[in-house]
Amino acid sequence: MAASETPQTARPSSDPLPVRACGSGDRALQAELFNACFKKRVDAEALAWRYDRSPHGASVSFVTLAPDGRAVSGYASSPRRAVPFGDEARAAPIGETGDVMTHPDWRKRGLFSALDAAARERTRTLGWPVMFGLPNHRSAHIFLELGWERVGTIRTLAAVLRADSGARSARRKDGRLAALRTPVDALRLAVARRALRRAAGGRFTVRTLEAFPPEVQELSRSIEPEFALMARRDRTWLEWRFLKTPSRLHRAYGVYDETGDFRGYVVLQLPRAGESVGWVTDLLVRGDEARAAALEAAFEFLLALGASVAQASAIDGSWWARVLRGAGFRPARPGAELAVIAWVNDPGHPLARAARDASQWYLTDGDRDDETVG
Repeated sequence: MAASETPQTARPSSDPLPVRACGSGDRALQAELFNACFKKRVDAEALAWRYDRSPHGASVSFVTLAPDGRAVSGYASSPRRAVPFGDEARAAPIGETGDVMTHPDWRKRGLFSALDAAARERTRTLGWPVMFGLPNHRSAHIFLELGWERVGTIRTLAAVLRADSGARSARRKDGRLAALRTPVDALRLAVARRALRRAAGGRFTVRTLEAFPPEVQELSRSIEPEFALMARRDRTWLEWRFLKTPSRLHRAYGVYDETGDFRGYVVLQLPRAGESVGWVTDLLVRGDEARAAALEAAFEFLLALGASVAQASAIDGSWWARVLRGAGFRPARPGAELAVIAWVNDPGHPLARAARDASQWYLTDGDRDDETVG
């Protein structure tokens, strides 16, 4: 979830300002506010991609308007079609709350609570049983004060691909000791990669995907019964999310067995210009051996793309956290984790019940509302 410095307070404003629901014609207004709040800049086209074009539905978004008509606070919730334990009859949109932002000149005026209330009411009316979010340290307590539940924690994990200056610089963000430990961590990953290659046994081919194959939806459906909450990875959503993005920073790779059958995919985010960190953004693979092949290939591709460090985020206690640790990733320093929060609109819905324990979700960085991570 993108969040500025950020709601700051849930106290009522002494001078309430109007809250307006936004539509496709408001993206320039929202982009102007976004760029006043965040270092990562967007334009109206990027917000149109995010809010209007997802195959899983349009986002719910609101702004608070100043007397002169400027947007001074904003909020969005973007839907994903989620499935509880593979039960297609109970599949429903769930919202991820993000782009929570207040203009620096308008903070500490109690603007956030009205936006949050408007989003909760709108998503309830639309039939979204639950919303979730990944707020930063400054905003998490505000959500909790407004009645959101803390349902887990999420943290970034890192794997050192090569112990060079780029790796040391990237790992220094996790502390001086992490930077000094890069040669040891690179050796640890080399050992883990040998284990991945042994597990894969040379039985798989991993190659670039220009488009996701039709079989990917059935693959998603076959894995959904294993998770209390999993967002559907259908072909149209995957291509929108990773192959038609404003940044063009993602690369997708398909995993094929010896018979040529599609076994899954892995998606990577390239290092940005002047940076040395790449991301393992999403993965969907059937079978431990094929998963090992996908992860080993991910490391090899990231190296070829100029990365010195691979990173990924995972909910503590989740399947993805276990997979990443087993592949040689190490967690960030203690205290760097973020809260996972949920707001329940329909307590009786199985997705709402599942939302209360994030460790049972299938969630990767590809499930975030923001296009890129880092």
